[in-house]
Amino acid sequence: MTDSATPRLSIVIPVLDEEGSIPDLVDRIRSVCDGSGFSFEVLFVDDGSTDETWDVIRAMHERDARVAGIRFRRNYGKSAALAVGFERARGRYVVTMDGDLQDDPAEIPGLIALLETGYDLVSGWKKKRQDPLSKTVPSRFFNFVTRRIAGIPLHDFNCGLKAYRSEVVKTVKVYGELHRYIPLLAKWEGFDRITEKEVQHYPRRYGATKFGFERLLRGFLDLLSVTFLTRFASRPMHFFGTFGTLAFMGGFIISLWISIDKLFFGHPIGDRPLLLFGVALILVGVQMFTTGLIGQMIVEPRMQQTDTFQLLEILAPGSEREGGTGSMQQEATQDA
Repeated sequence: MTDSATPRLSIVIPVLDEEGSIPDLVDRIRSVCDGSGFSFEVLFVDDGSTDETWDVIRAMHERDARVAGIRFRRNYGKSAALAVGFERARGRYVVTMDGDLQDDPAEIPGLIALLETGYDLVSGWKKKRQDPLSKTVPSRFFNFVTRRIAGIPLHDFNCGLKAYRSEVVKTVKVYGELHRYIPLLAKWEGFDRITEKEVQHYPRRYGATKFGFERLLRGFLDLLSVTFLTRFASRPMHFFGTFGTLAFMGGFIISLWISIDKLFFGHPIGDRPLLLFGVALILVGVQMFTTGLIGQMIVEPRMQQTDTFQLLEILAPGSEREGGTGSMQQEATQDA
């Protein structure tokens, strides 16, 4: 049973020790997609499983060539698995989901329907989660903070069930543990038509949860990283220079005040903590300003030589528009 043509839908599923759930998951996906008339492919990315997961994927592939697999030699993490899956996905639409059967393939047609109305990315929202409080409470706090910082009105950034237009996953670079922030990375690249859809969430039937406190901590550190990268990667001076200038000015004002207090009112200042505080602010301000300047000197030549821009459409003088009427992406290089 094969489908050699380019599929309409690619389903990317990172798995780690999920041997028990894969056959049932494949059957459900096949039933939903065939019933909806979707041509599809399923890309399992085995992220260094130590059980029989890969053997099960191979058996599924032998039964149905639309099921494919990619195997890592060791565990690299979910972001790496998604990045490889995105690179190899051929479908017009790409859906990601977890392999533990907590995500329901029956949600796929609803996600695709929203993409077809014009959205670039549709994120699942597990409004009623089937997880213990030790996981749901930190997750809600994490999503609240992320929503405030990112400015994207999603309730569940870390939901594995998402749907994308192909051009989104081919443009966004996912690495480290930034898979939680794909909506933010997509928005940074200009794909700002983002919405969410409430989806069913089921209790875990196979495997064990990979959630832990260390993942929550890493999540917040990654949020700080991606916020900085999306806003200041090409202009570090704006970040460091702003704080450096504020610190320097604060220290200068404090130092000026205590100097006037000493010169005109004769008050001793040598044993005043305010003196040390003012000097410390000046030093910190100079260091941050210098850091921003060095960062800008490093970034500037690279930006001049390799600036890339996502072009949606080109209207050439005296000719028809290039690229047709659909959405088109090109990379243009601006030479220094």
